[in-house]
Amino acid sequence: MPTRREPEDDVDAVFWNRTARAYSRHAIKDLAGYERTLSATRDLVGATDRVLELGCGTGQTALRLAPSIGHITGTDISSGMIAIANERKAAAACPNARFVVTDGRSPLWPDPPFDAVLAFNLLHLIKDRPRFFQSVGRALKPGGLFITKTPCLSEMNAVIRLAIPLMRLIGKAPSLSFFTADELASELTAGGFSIIDQARHGSGRTDFRVFLAARKADP
Repeated sequence: MPTRREPEDDVDAVFWNRTARAYSRHAIKDLAGYERTLSATRDLVGATDRVLELGCGTGQTALRLAPSIGHITGTDISSGMIAIANERKAAAACPNARFVVTDGRSPLWPDPPFDAVLAFNLLHLIKDRPRFFQSVGRALKPGGLFITKTPCLSEMNAVIRLAIPLMRLIGKAPSLSFFTADELASELTAGGFSIIDQARHGSGRTDFRVFLAARKADP
């Protein structure tokens, strides 16, 4: 019987482990836009809700949201990212946050399921989004919310789009997927979700990161 592949065997997990410390030191480029995303998420998630954040990275967003919700579990394929998240949790003395390494092939199916699933700056890193949305649906209660803000790489400057494959080739970028906001919204709808909010929170003239909130259909 084949052995279970560990997260560290994943080439993208290796990439994020290598860059975790440097990533954690990066300042948020559009702080006002980030704060708008946090505010919109707080408006949608209840004070007693149990929340799952997929691709939580170093835990910054989870820890910002934790005081407003019942409990948040953050997961990431990178043990380096999760180590930093746990350091930040200890420094913040945040008892209602938990951080776990997962490779996505062994997702957490709690009983009862989560009230909301979050995925920020993640969907452009997912190779099989229809399968990913199925997993999200299984982790959610009927009527639960999926909330995401992610770069739509097909909407970026053409020069940047052309540079991405080269960066990937030399190990300076992880695996990436290209789509527009409308394409992503259509995929979510096809996956059994009803979109209740679609917005751009960026402060600049253009913003290729779309915010989407979608409700899981009742059975």
